[in-house]
Amino acid sequence: MAFSRPKPKSYTEDELYEYAVGSLSRRMRTVAELKRLMRARVEDAKSEYGDTLIELVIRRLKDRGYLNDSQYAASYTSLRRDNQKFGRMRVITDLKTKGVHASVIEKAIETAYEGVAEETQAREYVRKKRMKKPGNQKEAARVFRQLQRAGFGSRTAIAILKKWEIDEEILTALESEVE
Repeated sequence: MAFSRPKPKSYTEDELYEYAVGSLSRRMRTVAELKRLMRARVEDAKSEYGDTLIELVIRRLKDRGYLNDSQYAASYTSLRRDNQKFGRMRVITDLKTKGVHASVIEKAIETAYEGVAEETQAREYVRKKRMKKPGNQKEAARVFRQLQRAGFGSRTAIAILKKWEIDEEILTALESEVE
């Protein structure tokens, strides 16, 4: 069942602030996500008044420490690394979609993945997903693509498949597919 969108209305700064705090209490959000949510609620969000109102609320949240993209990126990165066992590229892509600035992403990734070997992380991902040794070319390609979607490089995926003693012709075909 789909939820209907709230009807935009005229908010005071305090009302919009209360809405934003409630939204942040349900889950962590980036500045871009929160702005998008507030723009959908504010009647005249495209006007100078609506834009200023949203910026005031964002500034107030940042001053009180409720909204911080650096903290968000750091916790999001470590959760994705430890719980889902994702590789760097997947986490970078996810953070970009959430509207986190590139320099913040770079710093969070560098800190979280410091000392983490990509192949070890990929092996943990394979173990977590209970992947089995592929029996034919189609299954090998599926495992290869799944590892790439999880944020691991093609070299790492090929190294994993080599440890499973996959036929050299299949590995060559997969390598040429990437290039």
